[in-house]
This record gives sequence, C-alpha cells and structure tokens, in this order.
Amino acid sequence: MKHPVIIAAGALALGAASIPSLSVLSPLEAQPAAARTEATRTATFVIQNMTCALCPVTVKSAMESVRGVRSVGVDFDAKTATVVFDPSITTLKAIAAASTNAGYPATAKN
Repeated sequence: MKHPVIIAAGALALGAASIPSLSVLSPLEAQPAAARTEATRTATFVIQNMTCALCPVTVKSAMESVRGVRSVGVDFDAKTATVVFDPSITTLKAIAAASTNAGYPATAKN
C-alpha cells in the first residue's frame, strides 16, 4: 500500500524540481543597467595620514560602511581613494567624514 504513495511523492518532487525557480528582484535589480549607472557618481578623495600597508584597508572599510557607497579603490602611493556612490543616498561630505573619523582625513578632489 505504501508503494503508490512513495511513487506519487517521488514524481511530485521530480516535477517540482523541473520548475524554474522564481526570484524576487529588488527595485534596483529590476531597473535596466543604463538606469543603474546613471544613479552613480565617481569621486576622488585625497587621503592624509596613510603611512603603512594597513592604512588603505582601514580607509576602504570606513568608506564602504557609508550607505550608498558602491565601491572604493584606494591608491596608497597616490594617497587617494576613488569612490563610486549613489548621490541620492549619500554625499561627498559623509564619505569624507567616514574616513576622517577613522583617523584618515579625506578631502574630495572634484
């Protein structure tokens, strides 16, 4: 008696596995790529007090913690940080303040 139930359950499981999964997109992911790139801005900051190899890691971490920052690249030799961010969410002042509060005063170049 149990065999038909087991067979039916197996068939149901195999059928469910063949259905493509539905994913829920966030509003940002639902936008076309062109619309997403228009919402970002790139700025370069001059960073003070970077003297060792760990300094850029701290600056990057501090700047990335700001809501709206998409990416941060720190150039130790040039003492700069290039930040891609959403200007509708954050400002140059907030990003600079995050680095300054971590001990590395930052000033926007542009």
